[in-house]
Amino acid sequence: MTDGKELKEKLFTNKNNGWENLSDEELKNIFQFADEYMYYLNNSKTEKEIVQNSKEILIKNGFVDISEKETLTPGDKVFYVNRGRCLYAAVIGIENLENGLKIVAAHGDSPRIDLKQNPLYEDNGLGMLKTHYYGGIKKYQWTNIPLSIHGTVIKPDGEKVNICIGEKEEDPIFTISDLLPHLAGEQMERKLKDGVQGEELNVLVGSIPYDSDEVSERVKLNILKLLNERYGIKEVDFVSSEIELVPAFKAKSMGFDYSLIAGYGQDDKVCCYTGLRAIIDTINPRKTAMCVITDKEEVGFNGVTGMYTRIFDTFVLELLEKTGNTRAISLDKAFSNTQAISADVDAAYNPNFPNAFERNNSAYFGRGMSLVKYTGARGKSGASEAPAEFVAELRKVFDEVGARYQACELGKVDKGGGGTIALTLANRGMDVVDVGVPVMGMHSPYEITSKFDVYQAYKGYKAFFNK
Repeated sequence: MTDGKELKEKLFTNKNNGWENLSDEELKNIFQFADEYMYYLNNSKTEKEIVQNSKEILIKNGFVDISEKETLTPGDKVFYVNRGRCLYAAVIGIENLENGLKIVAAHGDSPRIDLKQNPLYEDNGLGMLKTHYYGGIKKYQWTNIPLSIHGTVIKPDGEKVNICIGEKEEDPIFTISDLLPHLAGEQMERKLKDGVQGEELNVLVGSIPYDSDEVSERVKLNILKLLNERYGIKEVDFVSSEIELVPAFKAKSMGFDYSLIAGYGQDDKVCCYTGLRAIIDTINPRKTAMCVITDKEEVGFNGVTGMYTRIFDTFVLELLEKTGNTRAISLDKAFSNTQAISADVDAAYNPNFPNAFERNNSAYFGRGMSLVKYTGARGKSGASEAPAEFVAELRKVFDEVGARYQACELGKVDKGGGGTIALTLANRGMDVVDVGVPVMGMHSPYEITSKFDVYQAYKGYKAFFNK
């Protein structure tokens, strides 16, 4: 090797493809981890499902509900579920909790289509559902694809009815029908963002009328009859329901080489799973390790299950109390000494739309985790910016275990941007930085990730917990 090549290798950032020079064992681990992740993804399409499945995985790995513990000692593994929509899991560390925690926080909600409170209607012999989309979507992407219905109906007497239609092979599916191109001249003149409008996202759900000439809205009546027979619900029960429509297709390996994963909801369920696996593999950490799966990130972190909720603080207070930290200042001390990873995805470079990206600072498939020092949009508006000292510590942690990462941000400066739950953690006094997985087609019904990057996130989170 010449002097110039040696100097370049020493001084330049490593931007090599991570798939190169992998050992057979590492390659096997990557593909096995991806298979397990896809299984999890296919069974966890909503925020409630991801929390329920994560809870079951935790229990199988020795975690218990914190209510079962009167006191906590190093090595104890506990969790708490907030209203079935977010989950906090912790492994108690050797150091006093006032010295801070290590937190990896992801969100389980993803862009989707929700039902309105009075959704069911009939239009010229067709049964339809009115909807209200959730999160930032390109609405036209959600037409003419198979949709499944997931959700819960709560009756006034407290009865809970779970609904899942469209995932089994024998189930029917649903769709939002778009206009045929032959008649879409006027529609095609709209701007792309208005090509399909919010009030046009109506779901087709049936067409057989109830067998009686004595009543009107016979198709609607027949659909309600079927729902009543199967689930015991009436039209008014939609008022106290949470019903979502999500893509019915499955997560699968993508590409001739099986190197990619295509699936719905990878923002941010990929970080939920990698964080969950990392906390499971954390044993006797120096500082208490915590995995967070929160809700409402796609609509601003608010609400009783969002990351702004004081219920998160209550869980940490309970950890403090059960480890003997009862000073009035204990919570503030713990937060001010905490290091947190906002585990959220970043935009992967898309060769079909290169002008949206600044190539030196974009995330690329096959180069590892995306490390985003600051978020926000246009002049860092709404940003949370990590201290350089914390970023340097993380670099050392990742380098020691060979977890590949890449420094990046979300597209060109004036193209847009985005925020994460990092803000809510930083506002509590924590050092926090975004570290996640690059995703192509983010917020679409079928997002894409690299199996290599997914595994690097797991390695990085586990190293962070165990350091």
